[in-house]
Amino acid sequence: MKKRHLSFWEIWNMSFGFLGIQFGFALQNANVSRIFETLGARVEDIPILWIAAPITGLIIQPIIGHLSDNTWNRFGRRRPYFMVGAVLTTLALFIMPNSPALWIAAGMLWIMDGSINISMEPFRAFVGDNLPSEQRTMGFAMQSFFIGTGAVVASALPYILTNWFGVPNTAEEGMIPQSVKLSFYIGGVVLFLSVLYTVLTSKEYSPDELAAFEEEKEKLSGVKSVPKAPVTSGQFLHKGLIWTLVGVAASALIYFSSLGEQNGQLYIVGGLLLVFGIILLLSGVITKSSSRANGMVGIMNDLLHMPKTMGQLAVVQFFSWLAFYAMWIYTTPAITQHVYGTTDSSSELYNQGANWVGVLFAVYNGVSAISAFLLPALARQIGRKATHAIALTMGGVAFISLFFIREPQLLLLPMVGVGFAWGSILSMPYAILTGSLPADKMGTYMGIFNFFIVIPQILAASILGYITSELFEGRVILTLVLAGCSLIVGALSVFIVQDKDDVYKLQK
Repeated sequence: MKKRHLSFWEIWNMSFGFLGIQFGFALQNANVSRIFETLGARVEDIPILWIAAPITGLIIQPIIGHLSDNTWNRFGRRRPYFMVGAVLTTLALFIMPNSPALWIAAGMLWIMDGSINISMEPFRAFVGDNLPSEQRTMGFAMQSFFIGTGAVVASALPYILTNWFGVPNTAEEGMIPQSVKLSFYIGGVVLFLSVLYTVLTSKEYSPDELAAFEEEKEKLSGVKSVPKAPVTSGQFLHKGLIWTLVGVAASALIYFSSLGEQNGQLYIVGGLLLVFGIILLLSGVITKSSSRANGMVGIMNDLLHMPKTMGQLAVVQFFSWLAFYAMWIYTTPAITQHVYGTTDSSSELYNQGANWVGVLFAVYNGVSAISAFLLPALARQIGRKATHAIALTMGGVAFISLFFIREPQLLLLPMVGVGFAWGSILSMPYAILTGSLPADKMGTYMGIFNFFIVIPQILAASILGYITSELFEGRVILTLVLAGCSLIVGALSVFIVQDKDDVYKLQK
C-alpha cells in the first residue's frame, strides 16, 4: 500500500491556503515596524517589540502539531486547525491597524502571530501526510509559490492603494495611514477565503492508512524502525538541572558584567534557557507519577529523541532565520535612513521610503514564487543540499550589496538574490526533513522544527538592538550586512546535513 501520486491541481488545492496565510505574514512583516514607529517606538526598541512573534511560535507550533497528530474526526486531521487559525487571524488583521497605543499594537502582534501559527503549522505536516516522498519537494515548492504570490500583493498593497487608487498614505502624528488600514482589511478577507478553499477541496488520509503506508515503506526498504525508549524521569531531571543552571549562569553573567544595564533585552536569552530547564524538570516529576508521555512530556520526549537530520538542519535554520528576521524588522529604518536620508516617521519622505520597502518585499516574494518552479528542477540535477547552499549564498551576497546602493530603483536588483534564498528556505529544509520523520509524529516534529526558526529570531530580537545602536552607532544598514554574512555561514553549514530521501542521490 503506497500513497498515490497527486495531480498538479490536487497539490495546488492543498497548498492554496498558504496564499492567505502569507498575505497575513507579509502585511505583518512589511508594516508592523512602521506601525510601531508611528505610535512612538524608537528604532532601537523595535526588536524587543517584535519578540512576541517568535515566542508565540515557540509555544504554539509544537502544541498544535501534537494536537493535530492526535486528532481525527469528520472534519479531518489538520483541516480543523486551518479554519480555527484563519478565523482568529482575520479578526486580528482587522484590529491591528486600529491600535490606539504602542502597547496595544505590540499585544495585537502577539495575538495575530499566534493565530497565524495555528493555521500554518498543520500545513507543513499536511504535505508530509498526503504526498509520497518523491513529490514532497514539489509540495513544499508549491507552498513556496503561494507564499511568494500572496506576499507580492500584500507587501505592495499600501503602495498600490496610494499610487493607483489615491488612498491617503499619511496621517496625523501618531495615527496609522488609511492605506495601511485598508491593506490589513483586504488581507483578512483574502486569508479567510483562501484557507476555506483548501479545506473544502482537499482530503486527508486516516491514521490507519498512514500507519499502513509506513509499514509498507519499511517492508520495501528492509529497515524496520524501532521506537526509542521513552526518556526516563531521571534523564529529564538530569538534563533539566543542567539547563536550569545554564540559564541561571547566563542571567548572572549578564547582570554582573553590566551587559544588562546596556541591553536589558539580553535577559530574555537567560530567561528562556531557565524556562526550558524548568520544563524538563517538570517533565521528570510528571514522568515519575505516570508512564504515559502525553502533552508537554510527550513533546519534550520527542524533542530529546529528534532525528539526526533535524539536528543538523537546526544549524542551517539558525543562520538563515537570523538573517531574514533582521531584514523584516530593519529594512524599513535601514532604507529610509541610508537611501532616503530621514528618520522622521511622520514625514512624506519617510513614508515614500516605507512604501518602497513594500515594493522591494513584493519583488523578493515574487522571485521566491518563480523559484518554486526552478528550485525543484535544479534539485533533481545537483541535489537538494547543493541547491539550498547556492540559494542561501545568493541571498547573503544580496544583503551585503545593499550597503553600496544609494538609488531606490537599484535596490530592486538585490531582491532577486533575496527571493531565491527565501524560496529555498521555505521548501528545501522541509523536503529534506520529512524523509526522516515518522508518519505518526509528523505534526509534532514540524512544530518542534519551528524551535530552530524561533530561537534565532528571539536571539536577534535580544541582541540586534544593542548591536545596531552601540556597535554600529545607529547605522541600521550595517545590521543588514551582518544578516548577509549570517546567510553565507548558513550556506556553508548545509553540507553537514544528511539527506536520506534526496531524489538526486537515489537516482545516482
